[in-house]
Amino acid sequence: MKRLVYVLPVLLFCWCVLFPSRAIPQANYDVITVRDGGTISGTVKWVGPRVKPPSVAITKNPEVCDPEGTKVRDLERLEVGHDDGVANTVVYLKDITQGKAMDLPLSRRTLDQKNCRYVPHISLVPVNDEIAIKSSDPILHTVQMMGAASINLPFPFQNQYIKRQLNVPGVIDMKCNAGHTWMNGIILVVRQPYIAITDEHGNFRLAGVPPGNYEIAAWHESWKVEREAQTLDVGTQQMTKRLFFGEPVVLDKKVEVKPNGSATVNFELSAHSS
Repeated sequence: MKRLVYVLPVLLFCWCVLFPSRAIPQANYDVITVRDGGTISGTVKWVGPRVKPPSVAITKNPEVCDPEGTKVRDLERLEVGHDDGVANTVVYLKDITQGKAMDLPLSRRTLDQKNCRYVPHISLVPVNDEIAIKSSDPILHTVQMMGAASINLPFPFQNQYIKRQLNVPGVIDMKCNAGHTWMNGIILVVRQPYIAITDEHGNFRLAGVPPGNYEIAAWHESWKVEREAQTLDVGTQQMTKRLFFGEPVVLDKKVEVKPNGSATVNFELSAHSS
């Protein structure tokens, strides 16, 4: 066990220094009664030639991780539908300081490790609130969190929840360091409720917005491989390869919300987005 105690922190430190995430800016936020609130809705669409999403060979526990026998796993870092809608894009109001109370979906605060995937791929947790994590898989998993929280949770038992309070707003990257190198996901710890994740058609909706002028942003994790590096499998104590990605893509627009009004904002992503 001494090897694990001393080697793993070095690997984690290197990851933090070399591959920081571009954080979503968040101002202090006060809850008020919103009068004559409006709605912002829209889509995130892919334009231009499609790119091949990154995938990784399933090299461990195929009976659990690969029940369909595909032998590879899409890393879910870029999901474009038949209608060009881009799922898992985070759309939010920048630097909003007051508005409605937190009403983020509870389903985004519960994380499952199922067939060696993080479900959902992106979680949303209010700052100073808890995320509940379990594993539906009958094998060893870990949830290694880096970024706004630095936590490493082992899951040797099936269907047992572990809760952790997250007190620092920002982006948390998740990996499994039990040899399932394709497992990756994101937790966003947020101060305000005007944040949505696009569905499979690229649609989003923000409701109860105080009338005013805002900047709205679409944030998408990078699908571009920056490098490949060695990482430790804590189960076998062997080194394995993992892909590391570049900075997220962030698109900004301005929007006016009129009293009881509806505004529409559409974003476009492409192979050249940066």
